[in-house]
Amino acid sequence: MTPGAERSLVVDRAFVRTKPLVRRRRVPKSWFAAKRALDLGIASMALVVLSPVLAVAVIGIVVVSPGSPFFLQERVGRNGTRFRLFKLRTMVDGAHLHHDDMLPLNEADGPVFKIRNDPRLHPLGKFLRRTSIDELPNLLNVLRGEMSVVGPRPPLPGEVAHYDEYARRRLTVKPGITCLWQISGRSNLQFDEWMRLDNLYIDTWTPLRDLSIVARTVPAVLRGEGAH
Repeated sequence: MTPGAERSLVVDRAFVRTKPLVRRRRVPKSWFAAKRALDLGIASMALVVLSPVLAVAVIGIVVVSPGSPFFLQERVGRNGTRFRLFKLRTMVDGAHLHHDDMLPLNEADGPVFKIRNDPRLHPLGKFLRRTSIDELPNLLNVLRGEMSVVGPRPPLPGEVAHYDEYARRRLTVKPGITCLWQISGRSNLQFDEWMRLDNLYIDTWTPLRDLSIVARTVPAVLRGEGAH
């Protein structure tokens, strides 16, 4: 692939304004083995290196907000399989009970719910989200084989219920912690742009490209672009 084509994988505005036809893609079986090996290696190393950050975050949550520092949420994985996603809790305990009350404040389009300044966040919540520290426990899902380091973010069952065929295609691969969406603006993108970037990833991924996305994720997280 040429350098220009490689750069276009980050954000190609001409691409995200159109909806390409859904197509099938065959990849070598060895690529899946390589992807799993990368998942295990990266996730294991990241957990070891970032364990002090995770420990401090856990202690901080316990101090500022009563309840478990961890939050388990049902998500949809490859081929519709459901699993429990591990995250650090960024909201007050029991915040999910007030979800329906927050719907009028939704700032996202499509079947997604996002609020830039959610009133249910505890004092550390916004910082944990902006730095993506709240997602570090996702690495456990990677080790368990439920997620990959790189892949479309795992959606909620309620979101999947409103997917069309094009959006549902993202469920044909294992969900991930980071993908083209994360390095292309995240919540600053419209839902259709997000779905097209996920489909672009499905059509173009290789083990080497996964490494490239991981490398680009680090500066994107440090900049905090589009993190709500």
